Amino acid sequence: MEYLLNLIVIIIGFAGGLAVGSAFVAFITVLDIIPRLTQMVKGFAYIKWFERALITGTVIFTLIDFWELIFNMPALLTLVIGLFAGIFIGVLAGALTEVLNVLPILAKRLSMTNAIIILLMAMVFGKVSGSLFHWIFFVQNK
Repeated sequence: MEYLLNLIVIIIGFAGGLAVGSAFVAFITVLDIIPRLTQMVKGFAYIKWFERALITGTVIFTLIDFWELIFNMPALLTLVIGLFAGIFIGVLAGALTEVLNVLPILAKRLSMTNAIIILLMAMVFGKVSGSLFHWIFFVQNK
């Protein structure tokens, strides 16, 4: 019985990882983050480097989170890393505001134009239930 439960947990975890990874790639693709970034810095010759940096950063920080690594760093280095993280979030937010019609495009591509409110509510309920699940089962009271 324990093996069956472990198998179910593995399947759910793998499916969740695939869903989040696919959503991340779709999000970055729809927003055209890499081409817009190369256009802003006039670095078209380095577009492959931008792509590699995004992929490498995603994989490395996923592994750091997965293995729960803790780094004791000097405050100045933490400041620099925080600055770069803030720049990335700023670029991402700028691209999101520029392409504000992500949901209508997604609904059109999924042939769900009549059910856009259902798509939106599914996203909201998924986020709320995932957050509640995480807080109830994984966050320990201190």
